[in-house]
Amino acid sequence: MVDLEPRRTDATEEAVADVTVRAREFEAEVVAVESVMLDSTLITVRAPNGLASQVRAGQFVDVLCRVDGSYDPLLRRPYSVYRADPSAETLTLLVRPYGRGSQWLAAQGVGTTLDVLGPLGNGFSVAPRSRNLLMLAGGVGAAPLVLLSDHALADGRNVTYLMGAATAEALLPAGQLPSDVEYVVATDDGSRGHRGFVTDLLPEYLRWADQVFACGPGPMFRSLRDVSRAHRVGGKPRVQVSVERGMACGLGACLGCVVETRQGLQTSCVQGPVYDMDDLVW
Repeated sequence: MVDLEPRRTDATEEAVADVTVRAREFEAEVVAVESVMLDSTLITVRAPNGLASQVRAGQFVDVLCRVDGSYDPLLRRPYSVYRADPSAETLTLLVRPYGRGSQWLAAQGVGTTLDVLGPLGNGFSVAPRSRNLLMLAGGVGAAPLVLLSDHALADGRNVTYLMGAATAEALLPAGQLPSDVEYVVATDDGSRGHRGFVTDLLPEYLRWADQVFACGPGPMFRSLRDVSRAHRVGGKPRVQVSVERGMACGLGACLGCVVETRQGLQTSCVQGPVYDMDDLVW
């Protein structure tokens, strides 16, 4: 296996310097599989020594989702790190079977060996003085915010976790979060919590929060932007979002994950996937 570093340019040097762990390609044995959120799977893999303790919330890995000797699917699939356990040297990924690659991965059992590249991208940045952190999750966007919640509580911060889904069965089970997290949910059909969008809950918590962190689909981000602009004062609290893109190479080479920012076009696998919401051009 080889160590890999993201391709660097003048525009990406600052973002790459913020990544604390060099990306590497490694073989990862699946050690646990668990069904969650109606149609999703938690896959836990063995990580190289020391890697789990260094992964930042918001970073991701790229997985080859195909059998040995095959080139179909050709490109890797990106998955945010859901949980990292330094004592067990494991990483957990949240996989929803959207397409052929993720369907293959979700079907793998304990003992399977995966080809993994990572950790990749940047991570969420928590200001030293921030005490109250507000998470906003939609669907598999729950993944990086679980790890961020783990790290925040370990640092003695307060966490409120808002999650939206179509139905109660599609929500992240409360038992997946640390007990000290305040967990508030919204469902489209009203089967649990608030009936409507998760962003409907934002106004109640924005004044409490020192920072907001979000991950989910594009429509949720657009609603987040509109609600935040209407209720924030002086652009506070700041909002960081982790964008969902097809980050197939993870190195900024394939240009399949480009996003438009106020600083120009950027590859979200290197300069993201985490951005300040106000830096993105929607």
